[in-house]
Amino acid sequence: MAESSDAPLSAAQKSRIRRLSQPKEPDAGEEAGELNIVPYLDIITNVMMFVLASVSVTFITSIDTTPPAIGGNKGRNDVASKALNLSAWITKDGIALKSSSGNVTTGCQGFGPGIAIPKRGDAYDFTALTTCARDLKRANPDYKDETQVTITASADIEFGVVIETLDALRKDGEEQLFPDVHFGVAR
Repeated sequence: MAESSDAPLSAAQKSRIRRLSQPKEPDAGEEAGELNIVPYLDIITNVMMFVLASVSVTFITSIDTTPPAIGGNKGRNDVASKALNLSAWITKDGIALKSSSGNVTTGCQGFGPGIAIPKRGDAYDFTALTTCARDLKRANPDYKDETQVTITASADIEFGVVIETLDALRKDGEEQLFPDVHFGVAR
């Protein structure tokens, strides 16, 4: 090893080195060191994670409907005799249909009590619903120009069932059945 020719430091030199290496208090108006932004970044990161976790992606689909007209100068009997006034009630047991002539019976065979299109097992029969709506529209020549249907669903019915009911009542293949859909409120 090479020998060091440096002389040892004196006590005064050591004291001066110690004094100069100590941090000094900042003067008035001077900033005291670096800005510590780590806690701020931690808070921002936590807020961003919370926002990302709580945001739900929603896809919105619009369905064109027309609200029913209020009023008019025709009496109730005139409207009932010339209009079908079809209403579909979606229940847990099936789909009940009602017209100005009364409730449609089971199997769409006429008017009377019952659920027009009962469920088959756990599934709704939308094909039978389309057939029944077509038959009701063709039953009377006055119903040929009828385009409105009112759909009402029980509170426990899934939204997909309402949409499939709406699709089943709107058209049969290329034939338009009831394209103007109104939504009723269950009471």
